Amino acid sequence: MADKQASRRGTTREGFAVLGVAIRREPWIFTVSTIGSVLFGALTVADAWVLGWSTDHVVLPAYENGEIGADMLLAVLALFLGVAILRAVGIVARRLGAGVMQYRMQAHTRRAVTRQYLALPMEWHQSHPTGQLLSNANSDVEAAWGPIAPLPMAVGTVAMMVIAVAQMFAADLVMALVGLLVFPAVIAANLAYQRLASPLMTRAQQLRAELSEVAHESFDGAMVVKTLGRESEETARFAAQADRLREVNIRAGRIRAAFDPTLAALPNVGVLVVLAVGVQRVLNGTTDAGDVVTVAYLLTIVSFPIRSIGWLLGEFPRSVVGYHRVRNVLRATGEMPYGDQPAAAGADGARLEIEHLAYAYDADQPVLDDVTFTVEPGRTVAIVGATASGKSTLTTLMARLVDPDRGRIVLDDTDLRDLARGQLAQTVALVPQTAFLFDDTVRGNVTLGADVSDEEVWAALRAAQADGFVAALPDGLDARLGERGTSLSGGQRQRISLARALARRPRLLILDDATSAVDPEVEARILEALRTGDGGTTLVVVAYRKATIGLADEVVHLQDGRVADRGTHAELLARNPSYAHLVNAYEQHADLVEETT
Repeated sequence: MADKQASRRGTTREGFAVLGVAIRREPWIFTVSTIGSVLFGALTVADAWVLGWSTDHVVLPAYENGEIGADMLLAVLALFLGVAILRAVGIVARRLGAGVMQYRMQAHTRRAVTRQYLALPMEWHQSHPTGQLLSNANSDVEAAWGPIAPLPMAVGTVAMMVIAVAQMFAADLVMALVGLLVFPAVIAANLAYQRLASPLMTRAQQLRAELSEVAHESFDGAMVVKTLGRESEETARFAAQADRLREVNIRAGRIRAAFDPTLAALPNVGVLVVLAVGVQRVLNGTTDAGDVVTVAYLLTIVSFPIRSIGWLLGEFPRSVVGYHRVRNVLRATGEMPYGDQPAAAGADGARLEIEHLAYAYDADQPVLDDVTFTVEPGRTVAIVGATASGKSTLTTLMARLVDPDRGRIVLDDTDLRDLARGQLAQTVALVPQTAFLFDDTVRGNVTLGADVSDEEVWAALRAAQADGFVAALPDGLDARLGERGTSLSGGQRQRISLARALARRPRLLILDDATSAVDPEVEARILEALRTGDGGTTLVVVAYRKATIGLADEVVHLQDGRVADRGTHAELLARNPSYAHLVNAYEQHADLVEETT
């Protein structure tokens, strides 16, 4: 029990600490919204004074004299109207300030999270589910700054409560003491609500993130789900997670449903007691009717500040959970350090040196071990190896998506780790196995916002053997490709992805089985165009087709993460039975697939 109470105190303390971060970042907006809230609170209390004054000076004299003076009636209307207008100004300032502050903090945090995602290396992303990352940048950010909305109201209503209590004591000490007996009951109700609702709200926030992960997996793997007939299983998996979230929210809703009417009823009970005591005091001549009305009205509004503070405290559990999840991302280590060296300039191909390279996803199972070879400028090197021999890992290291555990990669006599940020992308382009296209036009997918003319786009499309089908599209370069390029075939998507890399005129082009969905004849034309194109681009190709491998100037045979042999395709076929068996098996499989098709 003591641990739970300490946890609740810790949540409240951390919740105020999170709000402190927002206040320090947006002090002026917070000040404006708080002033508006205080104005609203003060004018709400002023309503009680106007009501009491009107009772004593207008309503009761009207009963006694049978008439109402026009000047007094106008005075009452002016008082009520003036208070209403000023209170409306306070409401606008409070809500507008709170909204602007909340949305500015959400935007700032989302930008910070996105920058951190871009700064963190691929190995960090590989260990975190995409659904979780989406939840961090969306629902967790919203939850973290959720308490900002009720914060100005809570601050203003505290002032309102202080003013109201002071006015109650000024009106009648006895009735004020009787009325304030409701405070302990209201506070107890708030504490009970916090104790019951806080754990449920924390659990609900965690379940939202888990639900997002399940949904993203299902959507991202829609093709696998449909082709294997797993729709019902995925629906059941999502439904089970959604049911857990629903049950927690319903339990929290039931608690809130019991709390709200209880909190609303307690002041009314207090008002009835005050009226009963007040009537006796009026009959005894110890107080005025206007004071009874004032105290009764003030008692109805003093519960609102406590309730607004309850709303604020009720947001703290979700806020703290969301803020911690976001902070874990912002504090994540593994940022890829950069040097200050510029990339070598020139139109010729780049020189690539791989020196004693080693890398492991798991320390007990290295993927690459002591890999060493050199690619001379303008030459084409094919990387050939069986499945899980480390080919794709080697390409990610060449493009510096991750750094090696040991060894180094040197580009034009400069270690990749010594290059300044952005310099490597000006020299090296990687076309991965899976072609990813955005829901954009052909031009947008090729340029990705870079300053590339249409002539250069068409040149890149021609080199990638994609100009023919792009020209046949209804809108040419302006044709939209749909999400992930769903309007294109697999081979067409690969050629657009290749054109995207070529449009940047890289001095080193790395193809990780990037033409596997392209016909062998088209693939041969693509590689021949790359080898004989202007500038003499250095080309590293992960390949398995004999026709592709035969175009390479040199072949590096990877086996169990090591360089098993190097040489021309013909030389390796003649002297290396393992290599010959591998490429012949690839060829036989390709022929079988073609015959079956």
